This record gives sequence, structure tokens and C-alpha cells, in this order.
Amino acid sequence: MKIVLAIIQDQDTHRLSKKFTENNVRATKLSTTGSFLKSGNTTFIIGIEDERVDEVLEIIKETCESREQYMPNPTTSIDPTIDTFIGATIKVPIGGATVFVLPVDSFHQF
Repeated sequence: MKIVLAIIQDQDTHRLSKKFTENNVRATKLSTTGSFLKSGNTTFIIGIEDERVDEVLEIIKETCESREQYMPNPTTSIDPTIDTFIGATIKVPIGGATVFVLPVDSFHQF
């Protein structure tokens, strides 16, 4: 058995949740926040049999899109102690998924 932790952008949460349900993948959703763009993320925690890990990874890969977003250029900050920026913006890649697959030493359901 493995634990799959998938951190995805909020925009992909509904679609991924639906795909998990269609494929009988049980998952727990947690609302999380990324530190880089300070935007909303969702972390899915999935306990899954070893032989289904590749299936889960494929579902995540097909469902979570990578896209680009503009953000203020951090080198043009008015004051480094606040989050206020002036000047140009830069394009940064967002979305997709960050996934960790971890071994499970034991599993208990009460």
C-alpha cells in the first residue's frame, strides 16, 4: 500500500475529484496555500494499493493542467517588508501537480 499526496491548483480540484470518483479512487481533500504565489491549492491524500499507483498518477497527469500566470516582478518592490509592487510583471508557470508517493508501514481502519 502507498500514500499518494497530490498538491494541485484549486482550478483543477473539481475535475480531479470527479475523475477519482469515476475510477473508484477514494481521496481526502485538504485546502492548502502555496507560498510562492500565495494562491489556493488543494492537497489530495490517497491511500491506494501498490498495483493502482500508476493508474492514480495517470489520472492526475491527465487532469491537472499547467498554465501561465502574470505576477508582479519581485525585484520592483517598493518596500521589501510589504507585498506591494510597482513596475513590470513576469510570466510564471502554475498548475500541474506536485505528487509524492510514500510507502505505508501499516494501515488501520477503526
